Amino acid sequence: MTQRLAYAKAAPSAFKALLGVKAYLDATELDQALLDLVYLRVSQINGCAYCIDLHSQDLLKRGGAMDRLALLPVWREAPGLFTERERAALSWAEAVTRLGEAGVPDAAFTAAFAVFSDKDLADLTVAIGLMGAFNRLSISFRTPPLALQRHHITQEEQI
Repeated sequence: MTQRLAYAKAAPSAFKALLGVKAYLDATELDQALLDLVYLRVSQINGCAYCIDLHSQDLLKRGGAMDRLALLPVWREAPGLFTERERAALSWAEAVTRLGEAGVPDAAFTAAFAVFSDKDLADLTVAIGLMGAFNRLSISFRTPPLALQRHHITQEEQI
């Protein structure tokens, strides 16, 4: 994968603004591991290699279990690995990320609202939107995953 454009360099003020939202989210009451789990799930849905790699590594650095990472795409089939709050966040993240013509179903809102305060749910939704924006930038401009650098794979070797 050859990178099309380094968006952070092309639009540094926009990138800085997105990082400002990330800094806001980092300072909220939401647990960072929960945010990273949501960021990873949103990135999986959107198919963003760069963000999948980044947030998988973040979770592993925080002591996340490989079993949870491996089963995240099918988290509903492994309920014992994810807390009630994580399941509610993942369900909400999937509903908000996969917006269709009908929008977010009432059942998804009711389930998330049962576990999160008004502010936490608003912040969680901002986090989902932020990750969607980062995913769209990285996918559009083909930002290569950091794993390629970690494994010393050059663009010429990527076929």
